[in-house]
This record gives sequence, structure tokens and C-alpha cells, in this order.
Amino acid sequence: MESLAADLREMTRTPLHQSHVETLKALGTEVSFEAGQMIAEAGDPMDQFIYIVEGRVEVIDPHTREAYLPTSLGPTQFLGEIAFLSGGVYSLPMRARESTRAISVPREKMLDAMSRIPEMSDIIITVFSARRRRQIEDNDSSLKLIGANLNRNIRQIEEFAIRNKIPFQTMDLGSEDASDVARSCHLTGHQPAVIFGDSLVVDDPTPAKVARLLGLEQSYDCREVIDVLIVGGGPAGVAAAVYAGAEGLSAIVVEDLAVGGQAGTSSRIENYMGFPTGISGADLVWRGEVQAVKFGTRFVRPKQATQLQPESDGVFCVTLDDGQKLRTRSVVVATGVQYRRLPLQRLKDFEGLGIYYAATEMEARYCKGTDVVVVGGGNSAGQAAMYLSRSAKHVHVLVRGESLAASMSDYLLSRLEADPAVTIHYNSQLKTLLGDEAMSSVIIERNGSDWQLDCSAAFVMVGAAPNTEWLSQSCQLDSRGFVVTGNEAGAGSSFATSCPGVFAVGDVRAGSVKRVASAVGEGSVVISQAWDYLQI
Repeated sequence: MESLAADLREMTRTPLHQSHVETLKALGTEVSFEAGQMIAEAGDPMDQFIYIVEGRVEVIDPHTREAYLPTSLGPTQFLGEIAFLSGGVYSLPMRARESTRAISVPREKMLDAMSRIPEMSDIIITVFSARRRRQIEDNDSSLKLIGANLNRNIRQIEEFAIRNKIPFQTMDLGSEDASDVARSCHLTGHQPAVIFGDSLVVDDPTPAKVARLLGLEQSYDCREVIDVLIVGGGPAGVAAAVYAGAEGLSAIVVEDLAVGGQAGTSSRIENYMGFPTGISGADLVWRGEVQAVKFGTRFVRPKQATQLQPESDGVFCVTLDDGQKLRTRSVVVATGVQYRRLPLQRLKDFEGLGIYYAATEMEARYCKGTDVVVVGGGNSAGQAAMYLSRSAKHVHVLVRGESLAASMSDYLLSRLEADPAVTIHYNSQLKTLLGDEAMSSVIIERNGSDWQLDCSAAFVMVGAAPNTEWLSQSCQLDSRGFVVTGNEAGAGSSFATSCPGVFAVGDVRAGSVKRVASAVGEGSVVISQAWDYLQI
């Protein structure tokens, strides 16, 4: 299956061409570092592109200050990883291993050069992406999460990190590793914590605080008027972001959790053209995000749009959940849908502690070797069941009806029926959730009879509720809350809404085909319609 990037261990290193090096010399300045001199600490902004001419640079452990990796960077190599594109920070400290001479180019000048010289850009982005993949696979980062196995808040940050492809280390509360790190940070007793660098303990940690710490909140001026604001970072929103940037439009994407949307929770997409061995939804959309950032599109997360207000000068003001405002000449709504919550007692108590709405590596780890339940009959539920069957003792798929033929792709249904670790229960539904602090068992109504199952995880993937409450005063919605577009909205183009200048694409749009490929297509095409509107 395709991954988010090439494998750094298998890559044959391709140095920059001599013409590229000459460009760096023209744009930057020569800098020198003495042996043992720190070049960057964890958390320092990645605001310079540093190309090594002579010497060597090593990654060091933020706690022991010893070399972190057996290898180091030498002549013709460069520092950094994919966070450089968006103005992120170093996640591990860098130190000159010996006397080192390098070329340092300011980030903005480097991004401009990369946009003008695609051959150079291709080499740099390929290396940057491969480094991020290695960091994720090897858990190489100064970001440490202690207690995600027991604490809901830490688990939310873990989900945020996983879904945004942020490298981190996780430690179970009470483990020897967690105790060692806690002592080095002067934490008393055993307690959940988020730690960055050598000793920075994040007070009352939230995904938003971690995003700020890592430089994920790209800057924007509330007085700035951009060309297009894209609300939602799923396949449709990211496709729009790529095309907006490629067309030279100033664009910002607002996403409330992680780029990828609902598709980002899909462990394997096999019917998307160009990926014959399949690709996860998160990896597919992450690649799109890198493309969009390369073209200059900015991403703001984790934030949520709460109000859309047209202003007298033809500009829209969008208010975010933290009170900040963004001003834009056009809006693309790509907020997608979310799974409906079941009307069960204690559902909210167990969300994140037994009830889940995504089946990723994180959730699979928490239900390893146990029975799990998947509620739903669509492709997402089927993909989740197949993915969980690799680690769970047994997967029970609950379907309200008598068949899956109309709701699930045939290839997926065939695999489920053939997998001995999966059982499909028809005419069945989740009835009761049981447990103390975390869910420990469930009662399933099956063909009219109750059946209790010891189960620490249930994955709810039923129905589709559009995220459109913030639009209800501005745009026409259908009876189910989906955004009406085209002729039915009295609009002149297929993705235009009843409010001129506001467009809707992907799952949130009434009548759309709920597939990743169609969402990407709509997001790509809508920018041409937004462009036409902006020319009026």
C-alpha cells in the first residue's frame, strides 16, 4: 500500500544540481558553526534553509544531549523536514558535529525559488517528506505524551498528532520511560502530561496549544482580505486548496481537527485512481496538503468556523471559534459530514474511552487482542472492520438491515464475509454501554434478543450529519441540513449556493456522490467558478 512519502532508508540520495547550489548562494549568506555549537533547539522556528558545504550536523537527544541517530548530515545535504514549508519548528535539536560551513537562505526567499525551479523543489520536498515519514515510523520527536492509555485529554492530543502526521512519542502512565521523563522535567508523582523539548511541560494541554507549540498555526492578519477561504480540510477542501494556490489566489484553509476529514479515518482506499495497491485516506490528503502549501495556501487548525457574515463592501467575514475573524472575497464550504451519535445512555461518557468514530493506528492499539464492535453498513465501516481485524481478537459488524448489498462495495463485502476474524450480524444494533470510567462491555440487540459481549471498543459509523449550523442564516439548506447548490439554489453555476460568492463542494453539498474521488473532483473544479466570480 502506498504511504505518505518515500522510505528514507531505501532512497538513493539525490543532491541538488550545481545550478541549484548557485541559486542558494545568490539568495543566502554563508554561515559557520564551530564543533559542538547548537544550530537549532527543539521549538526553534524553521525559518532558514541550511545547505551544508563542509562539515557535519547531527540530531541530538533533547534530554541526554547525546547523538540521537547513528548517522549525521554532511556536504551537499540540507537540514529540515516538511514543516519548513509551512513555517513550523524543529522537533529535535541540531548540533554541529565538527566545524561546519553552510549556506543559509531565508524561508520566504527559498519558497519563492522553489516555486520558480520545480526540479529543485521536487528534490527538496521528496527528502523533506521522507524524513517526516521516518520520524513518524521511528517515533523520533521531542513531543512526548504520557498517559494517553488512561487520560481522555491526552488521547485527544494523540489523535490530533496521528491524524496531522505529527511525530511524537507516547508512554503509558506508570511505565519506566514515563517515570524517567517525568523526573527529568521535575514532575511530581505519576500524572498525565505533554512534554516538548527537554523540559517544557504544557499546562492544561489541548490540541490547539500543541498546534501553537509546533508552529502549525500559520499566521494571518485579521485585516487582510484573501481571495478564497476554504472551510474544511477533507479531500474536497484540500483539492480546492491545491488549485487555488496553483492559480495564484491567496487562500486559507480552516480545519477543526486534522486535514483529511472523514476520509482521513479510512485505513485503506483501493478504488482511487492511480493507487492500485491502495492508500490510506490520511496519507492521500496529506500529500495534497503538501502540494497546497508548496503553492502558498495556508492552513489554520484546529479551528472551527462559527459564523458567516456578508459585509457591505462585498467581503465576507468568517468568525472562528476562538473569536478571531477572517475576511475573504469568496468562500468554499467543504466541511463534509460527521457520523451521527447514537441515542444511547452514557455515550458521551465513553467517547474516547471505548466509543470511537475513526479506526486508525491509535484506536487499533487500544483494542488489541479484544473483541470489538463496528456499527454501520457503509464502506467506511467495512474498511474499519478489515483494518481492525489485523489486531483485534474478533470484529463484530452490526447492521440494522438484512443485507449490505446496497450500501457497501462488493469487493469489500466479499472480504468481510471471507475473513474468519469478522462476523456480520444482520438485524442487529447496539443497545446498552456498560463500564466504570471506560467501557468494558456492551449489550447488543440481535434478532430481537439481547446479547452481552465483553468489549472495550465500539466504532460508530452510521448516518451522515452535515456540518452546516454556522451557515443556516446565510445559505439555503435542504431538509437534512445539506447545502443546496446550482439551479435549485437559483445560482448560475453548479457549486454556487444561494449566497453569491459562497460555494459548496464534497459531502456537505446536497446531491453529491459520497466518494473521495468525486470530492476531489468537485474541489478541483470549484476554483474555476470562484475565479469567475472574483473577476466580476
